Amino acid sequence: MGKAFHLAYKNLMGAGLRTWLNAGVLSFAFVVIIFYNGLIDGWNEQAKIDGINWEYGYGHLVSENYDSYDAFSIQDGHGELALTSQKNLTPILIRQGNLYPNGRMMSILIKGIEPNQDVLKLPTQLLKDSKAEIPIIIGKRMAESAKVKIGDEFILRWRDKNGTYDAATVTVAGIFETIVPFVDGGQIWMSIDKLRELTLLENRTTYFVASEQYQNAANLGWRFEDQEYLMREQTKLINAKKVGGSIFYIILMTLGLLAIFDTQVLSIFRRQKEIGTYIALGMTRWQVVRMFTAEGAMYSVFATVLGAIYGIPLMWYLTKIGISFGADGGDMGIIIAEKIYPVYGMGLILGTILVVILSATIVSFLPARKIARMNPVEALKGKVS
Repeated sequence: MGKAFHLAYKNLMGAGLRTWLNAGVLSFAFVVIIFYNGLIDGWNEQAKIDGINWEYGYGHLVSENYDSYDAFSIQDGHGELALTSQKNLTPILIRQGNLYPNGRMMSILIKGIEPNQDVLKLPTQLLKDSKAEIPIIIGKRMAESAKVKIGDEFILRWRDKNGTYDAATVTVAGIFETIVPFVDGGQIWMSIDKLRELTLLENRTTYFVASEQYQNAANLGWRFEDQEYLMREQTKLINAKKVGGSIFYIILMTLGLLAIFDTQVLSIFRRQKEIGTYIALGMTRWQVVRMFTAEGAMYSVFATVLGAIYGIPLMWYLTKIGISFGADGGDMGIIIAEKIYPVYGMGLILGTILVVILSATIVSFLPARKIARMNPVEALKGKVS
């Protein structure tokens, strides 16, 4: 087998530019596959981290009456959990309301949260530090939509547990910036104690955000949703993007492998006398087949080396500066950072190398099988059809 690779290497080096053209095409497909998958993995990694930090925590303990996909469940979607069961849990109460900034009306969600919580990155400490009667914090996207800034006051209207409308003046105590649209757009945050007081919902909670130390236990009237469940939509989106991208790099791989296939077919046709000589000198037909197959496989090795020469610096640079798409994921209801930093794991790199080498080997073996049926005498004469 070592002799086959040695002869294959000498033959490829002798082919000159043709060898490097084939390797270059295959290396481009190799680099694109790693780049695209690294980009998607980087997006997924960032989305998970930001989702956990800003919204999901380490899971949600949700009232069985509340459905995040059903706006009509908000009115009665809350429950009471014993204090002894609230260890390592941050309560959140959700109510519907209307804002009236600058003479306009906006339908919003009012979310109450503990000002002293440290599970989520929301700057809830601002609620505690504010001297306003009813301080609130909002996201940058919400502030731009409402055209308000820190210190502005406007009217907030809500309904209490009896369905009675009430209103009061609220003050913007802080504006935070996040890429997670589900804690920003169309909602405001205030102290949960104040919201309970305004809505007469004493000790009521829509859901709890679990900390890392939380140990789930059965609680009647509550269901636990873990991180995997909460991030299921994001995971489906990422998987769909990977499937869509695979079509693109399958086309690139096909072009590269087709070039190798054509080269091998032409090589076998033009080197019939050489093949006959190898057999006449004592090599078996299958040894010659292995040699030509090794030639094709070495294209993938050259492609890997060539791809590493220009791919490693390029990908290292992109992991440092990130890639900006100039799109706001919040407008599309997805978690996407302004800049995505690709993630290139060893599993991705080694898996791609293995796929490229196996594909090139198989494609090279297909035309090389013809050698096993050659008549060495006719091959020496160059008359094999």
